[in-house]
Amino acid sequence: QVILLLNVITPEIMAALIKVLPILGHGSIDQSPEAVKKWFKELRHAKEKLTELHFYVHDRVTAESPTSVLVAQANTTSKSPTMFGATYVFDDPMTLGPEPSSKIIGHAHGITSSASKEEDASQIGIMNLAFNDGKFNGSALSVLGDYPFFQKYKEMAIVGGSGAFRLARGIVTAIIHTYNDTTQNEIIDFHVLVLHY
Repeated sequence: QVILLLNVITPEIMAALIKVLPILGHGSIDQSPEAVKKWFKELRHAKEKLTELHFYVHDRVTAESPTSVLVAQANTTSKSPTMFGATYVFDDPMTLGPEPSSKIIGHAHGITSSASKEEDASQIGIMNLAFNDGKFNGSALSVLGDYPFFQKYKEMAIVGGSGAFRLARGIVTAIIHTYNDTTQNEIIDFHVLVLHY
């Protein structure tokens, strides 16, 4: 569907999108090169602070409008007990509560890939937690880490960020809130501890 959409975008539409998209992405933080340079110059006077966030991520694989889709797999993936090689791209809503109707505060955008041939069914995850509401509107956290499906606590590193989370570092602890074996849809409880300026 995305490829078809890109084929119908004219150069004029693309030029208009390029002008508008940076404005939409900024939120309340000025992300111009000049503002970033000024921010770095003032950084030595800044104090690092700890922020704690808690929200839910809704990953829908089989739904009328899936938020996670399989984009690649090896010839041997279907024979693997861990689905080794299966790679998904996702755009999962982040909500205040576990209910699907709960207020959306952003989206988790990323890629997961089954990277373990062993029985632990571990995935590697690369994601941006992009906030579009509240104090951190327009800011994002960059997360990288192992997602061992059968472990209760899945700890992933915050390796950076943008906007209010420039130079962020910290930990995301993910806990499966609900999982449906039939649909493979899940709601994940995210606990975030992040150091930033």
